[in-house]
Amino acid sequence: QVQLVESGGGLVQAGGSLRLSCAASGRAFSTYAMDWFRQAPGKEREFVAQISWSVVTTFYADSVKGRFTISRDNAKNTLYLQMNSLKPEDTAVYFCAASRRISSWPDDMDYWGKGTLVTVSS
Repeated sequence: QVQLVESGGGLVQAGGSLRLSCAASGRAFSTYAMDWFRQAPGKEREFVAQISWSVVTTFYADSVKGRFTISRDNAKNTLYLQMNSLKPEDTAVYFCAASRRISSWPDDMDYWGKGTLVTVSS
């Protein structure tokens, strides 16, 4: 069992930056691939970024590539998402998720956090 708690969301102006964190409970954190997803009002949940359990591999949605950076600290059981050059269209609830497999599909995730709201004003 893995419990995930996101933090770091808030209100930021376009062009600004935020860093999201996802604290994980349990000893098995380093054995899970970790993902960030987001869901804007009235839209489906979409993939944002992924990092493998070994930190070797990362993968990003085209919409955030070059602006967002995913990272993890397995010693601290924490996942991060550094978001730079934020745009109003990045406004959404951001969720972290854990999976035993490498996947960008929400249905493949084993555990989810409850999300943190990011609002980007124009």
